[in-house]
Amino acid sequence: MPCVNRLFTAKKPMFTGSNSFLSRIKRRYGAKKAGFSGTLDPFACGVLIIAFGQYTKLFRFLKKSPKTYRAVLWLGAVSETLDIESVKEIDPVSPFGEAEVVSVLKSFEGDFTYTPPSFSAKRVEGKRAYDLARAGEEVRLAECTSKIYETRLIHYRHPFVTFEADVSEGTYIRSLAAAVAKRLGCNGALSYLERIREGSFVYENEKPLNPIDYLKPPQNRYLGDETDLMLGRKLEKSKFENQNPGTYHTLFDKYFAIIEIDDGDRVAYLLNKVELCSY
Repeated sequence: MPCVNRLFTAKKPMFTGSNSFLSRIKRRYGAKKAGFSGTLDPFACGVLIIAFGQYTKLFRFLKKSPKTYRAVLWLGAVSETLDIESVKEIDPVSPFGEAEVVSVLKSFEGDFTYTPPSFSAKRVEGKRAYDLARAGEEVRLAECTSKIYETRLIHYRHPFVTFEADVSEGTYIRSLAAAVAKRLGCNGALSYLERIREGSFVYENEKPLNPIDYLKPPQNRYLGDETDLMLGRKLEKSKFENQNPGTYHTLFDKYFAIIEIDDGDRVAYLLNKVELCSY
């Protein structure tokens, strides 16, 4: 049987839900089992990590941080969604010096504590916050803290500020943009938002990727009989090259497994016999 496993990045268009976009991808490739990591709000576009087959179980083991976003902040725009989906009015705002804009952007580098926008992909009791908000329900989200690793001003042509930000997982760029506008002394909303990178993942025309190159767990050689791994037998800690506690991947034949070694003698499979596909 042909290998059905596939890992790649796709580019989600604006004003399309991540689930709807995945459905299109499944139809295009004829995939039966598919999933994605890192939900993008419908307003946002950009990199979405897609997996088929067994690779849908890999998302928690992938190097997906930091994430890089490019955004266009519209100074003076008033929007409850913090983007152009619901701009209610435009306040007049006097231009700023470019140095001041850069200074404000840089001032957010480090820990950023904020309340996520109610119109976001965050889940509330199993439902997306933006679905509840659009239905007119009150949405209360808990305050959170993200890491802003670096901000860069790309272009400023008043009233539009184009910037990039390298951030930790779960950061809401619309909240960051609104905070930037507030520190400049005005309202603001995003007119554009694109995720251009997730860790090592960038858009490459949906080229299939080797998952081994993107795994967080380091490699650990199994020195015993590979048949043990093929058949999912109990593994002995003493037969691993690295016996220190931790999570690792180990290669055998055309497969790999992800295992966990505890601080005793226990070795547990987290994933076993995942087929490596060549294209």
